[in-house]
Amino acid sequence: MKPGSFYAAFGSKDALFELAMDKYGADGIERLKALAEEFGPLKALQLLPKNVAENEEAPAKSCMLSKTFLELNAHDHPLAEKANLHLLRMEVEFAQLFQKAQSSGEIGSLNDPKALARRYQSDLIGLRISADRVGVDAIAIAKEIAENLARL
Repeated sequence: MKPGSFYAAFGSKDALFELAMDKYGADGIERLKALAEEFGPLKALQLLPKNVAENEEAPAKSCMLSKTFLELNAHDHPLAEKANLHLLRMEVEFAQLFQKAQSSGEIGSLNDPKALARRYQSDLIGLRISADRVGVDAIAIAKEIAENLARL
């Protein structure tokens, strides 16, 4: 694609990157909802880390949104805020699944779904980073996350 065509189509590199982030964020939510529909809320939350750790198709295991946020936030770049908004949306999705699991009796009523979602997202981000490291057993970490959810 020639530079003139690129800028005519997208306006700027930032605009193209923002579209890519939007697609990445939407795809993540769609995959999570599909898992929840097929397996139920708690099982979906247990399966997601395993899916992340075992995905051989992805060029990298680490999360585009968290990497973008970390890289661009230090420079006060507007795309850092956009990445943060996508991460917050995903956290809301996690909280909704924890709430559904709680409502169906899969997890105890003393658990705060929002707090569980924050911790879960933190665990997933850590898993994604660990999965890209040499010598780290990401599958074992994914199993630990799932086992911890089973104890709720």
